[in-house]
Amino acid sequence: MLIDTHCHLDPGVFPEGADAVIERARAAGVGAFVAVGVGADLGPARFVTELSSRRADVWATVGLHPHDATALDDAMMTELDALAALPRVCAIGEIGLDYHYMHSPREAQKDVFRRMIALALRHRKPIVVHTREAAEDTLAILEEEGARDVGGVIHCFSEDRAFAERAIALDFDISFSGIVTFKSARAIQEVATWAPPERILVETDSPYLAPVPMRGKRCEPAFVVHTARRVAELRGESVEAIIARTTENARKRLGVAPVA
Repeated sequence: MLIDTHCHLDPGVFPEGADAVIERARAAGVGAFVAVGVGADLGPARFVTELSSRRADVWATVGLHPHDATALDDAMMTELDALAALPRVCAIGEIGLDYHYMHSPREAQKDVFRRMIALALRHRKPIVVHTREAAEDTLAILEEEGARDVGGVIHCFSEDRAFAERAIALDFDISFSGIVTFKSARAIQEVATWAPPERILVETDSPYLAPVPMRGKRCEPAFVVHTARRVAELRGESVEAIIARTTENARKRLGVAPVA
């Protein structure tokens, strides 16, 4: 069974409720879900930790997205520290830098990114990285802050092979979203073709970036099957081989496993 290593399941995203979305995905062959809890407040983090506490097929991540860097205060940091300690929280994220939308100033993003890496190091949990138009700064901060000690995932990979090589050297895996199915995504497809088999993952980043042939629809975890199929095509492997490989990689990196 597949693992969706990065999905947003907040009530504001799926009014029908996370359980209904998860059951649709399970019917499509998805056996585990990493639900990401980020937002301008800790509502999403509390939601995913509660969801993961009552569902054996859901794990959670917590952190502060770069868009919301200016929201961090002492009270939020204290609660994030407590949430990060929970056993069903498998990683810290998504955290990183986003210079495309610039919802928070660059210096604030960098400062919070460093603090979130420190949180991951303190709890000995891997890091889930969001990076957009900030490749060099992202890699530099990961290097400077010793992120290699816990490693992690470059989620929704959208960079080139040079970036992937440096990320892998820092002990980060490469997670492919629906973008890899887009005709224009040649650099990402090159990385999907080349990447070492033990370093690849698949995700939806739902509700965003629905893969071909579901473009234009609200993305949901069931659609990860299309991403896995495209990665298999690019690598000249069977879908079954990609499912087995990415599932094993998710187990090693995040400690998650499908639930029959």
